[in-house]
Amino acid sequence: MTNLSLEIQSATGKVLASHTDTNQVHLVYTQAYQPEDIIILKCSKPNTYLIIQLEDSMGEAFIYFTGEEYQYPIPFAEKRSSYSPKSFTGEMHLLTARLATTEEINAHRNLAYNPYDQHTNNVCYPHASANVETRGEAVFAARNAINGNRANHSHGEWPYESWGINQRADAAITIHFGRKVWIDQLVLTLRADFPHDNYWERVTLTYSDGSSEQVILVKTHQPQIISIQEKAVEWVTLSELIQSDDPSPFPALTQFEIYGREA
Repeated sequence: MTNLSLEIQSATGKVLASHTDTNQVHLVYTQAYQPEDIIILKCSKPNTYLIIQLEDSMGEAFIYFTGEEYQYPIPFAEKRSSYSPKSFTGEMHLLTARLATTEEINAHRNLAYNPYDQHTNNVCYPHASANVETRGEAVFAARNAINGNRANHSHGEWPYESWGINQRADAAITIHFGRKVWIDQLVLTLRADFPHDNYWERVTLTYSDGSSEQVILVKTHQPQIISIQEKAVEWVTLSELIQSDDPSPFPALTQFEIYGREA
């Protein structure tokens, strides 16, 4: 048996609501969230596969939970700009978490998908990190590239959030899995707000096993599929982003998907 717990905690540490159960847990919170409220997910067994939904307007996510507690600050003000206006609003909220089934664990899937990622996440994998995010704004954060949203015909607030590189030539983004996984396909969806945007003609993918490869991209709003020989990795980095000769200085990444299975 695995104990799972969900709670809402205020800025002062007061527990506003909580529920604990075995193998699955549901928490209904009947108040409006306040600034600095935090969602806390606890699991009695580290290194557990979970299906979580911390906001009922967002989808479920398959995550690998390496610790015992994950703190997720409710986004407010500027930080909310990369979420749907329906998210974290109102006075009725349903949060859920459960153990993943054997079939879910063994499935071939997008191992990079996690709409509940955030900067300080080191427990709830996958996690996206980058050496730059345009002006530090939420709409250009690394987490946007793994939230599952491919809408890319504009830029800025949801639904057009992206990973922005602030015109940095050395920009790089890494997807961390928190354990070793087998991967065989990557999908890059570039932001395509042309002519405002530029695009990358060539990028480099570097893997935790020490291998790397250059990939040629084209100017399109469509997802670009990169098939590779299956390899076991703990992380993948996208870097050496060579943009085209188009006059715009603003290439950006809408989604970074990585498909595979558990090792």
